[in-house]
Amino acid sequence: MKINYLNNRDMLREIHRSKITYSAYTNKEDQDYDLIVKNFDDLDEKIVQARQNRANRMAAEAQEQLLKNGKKTKLEEHQVDPESLPVETLVFRLMTWQHIPENDAWIEKQQQLEEENEELEELDVELVKMSKKHVRVNFPPFEHYRLSAELIPYCVGRSHWKGNLESGAFSKDHGTMTRELAMMFMKLCDRYASRGNWRGYTYNDEMKGQALLHLTQIGLQFDESKSSNPFSYYTQSLTNSFTRVLNIEKRHQNIRDDILEINNYNPSYTRQGDWKYEE
Repeated sequence: MKINYLNNRDMLREIHRSKITYSAYTNKEDQDYDLIVKNFDDLDEKIVQARQNRANRMAAEAQEQLLKNGKKTKLEEHQVDPESLPVETLVFRLMTWQHIPENDAWIEKQQQLEEENEELEELDVELVKMSKKHVRVNFPPFEHYRLSAELIPYCVGRSHWKGNLESGAFSKDHGTMTRELAMMFMKLCDRYASRGNWRGYTYNDEMKGQALLHLTQIGLQFDESKSSNPFSYYTQSLTNSFTRVLNIEKRHQNIRDDILEINNYNPSYTRQGDWKYEE
């Protein structure tokens, strides 16, 4: 697959498709969600928003399908009345850690701290609840829910799960990143490395390699419940990776220059240029 351009919509789709491979669902229709929630309080408001989101998605999919067939249409022509969508068809993504196993080593450490009467700051306690208390996973875990006619939520999907929901088991290694998302990461690295402030370095390839490695590690950690702009998230990761390699190379260069000066040899032109600026 050749990626000619990058946009948030395509990235979000590939992130979603990648996370599906790590998840289990009752039916294929339960894979796509209409609204991300943290709880089911104020359910009436959430239903209204979920209906609107599904209507917008249905209209966009209909327009895209016609565009593939060579027919251009306006989005308004495919709009669906949100109120006509049955509540039972809506899918909610609940961000939760309840199905992720606990980290035994962290629990033992926590008990030890409590026995020693050491105080934990409020922020530390929150981190314990959100991550360290549980086994580390490659993206924020979630469950998918539908509503019954009586508006009672029931689970139809679960991330980091293998097998069916009733008799399956936790698993964090059985999924894979889609080929399209991997190609997007490669394109991001190539484009970022070609910027004027980076392309002149002789270790530009090393920068790209380190950045690509980091993207594969944190690529699925993007949380759709907090942002809909993965492009910015990945660009910041690239900046950090490139800067990290640059700082390492600068430290190595300074060490080499110090050794050359100690042995009465001329250091690098960069060091000599710094002397001229100091004068």
